[in-house]
Amino acid sequence: MTPDLLTDAEALLTRCRNRGLKLATAESCTGGMIGATLTAISGSADVFECGFITYSNEAKIGMLGIPASLVEEAGAVSEEVARAMAEAALERSRADWAISVTGIAGPTGGSIDKPVGLVWFGLAGRGGKPSTERQVFPGDRSQIRIATVARSFALLREALD
Repeated sequence: MTPDLLTDAEALLTRCRNRGLKLATAESCTGGMIGATLTAISGSADVFECGFITYSNEAKIGMLGIPASLVEEAGAVSEEVARAMAEAALERSRADWAISVTGIAGPTGGSIDKPVGLVWFGLAGRGGKPSTERQVFPGDRSQIRIATVARSFALLREALD
């Protein structure tokens, strides 16, 4: 958790608080870092509803209800699964917005089609159409995870604007 991430988290929480909005997360490759960064800020409970840490495929299926066939066909690190994760986090919470991340933080696990640093983001809001984004971040495992948290906050800010 970097000072910049904490500053971004505080700004996002303030923006949500001023609008009476709640957030939820569904995290895989970050292992809860988005939620941990948000909750490092005192008073975050009025905005941060909940977080699902679904690191394994079994957790994505069991906790979020992602169809096993979707995980098997598209792969856990895919646009389809990222979208489904965000939608499921929204459905399973009282949040107004949900962000999801699934990716390969490395240093192992990458392939030609899905390199280390690949992260799919899902974003879902009440009454809106879910969106996704693909990023490939450079760096080591820690740098990739930090970049993923930072981009999550940026996507949420953009959605609120």
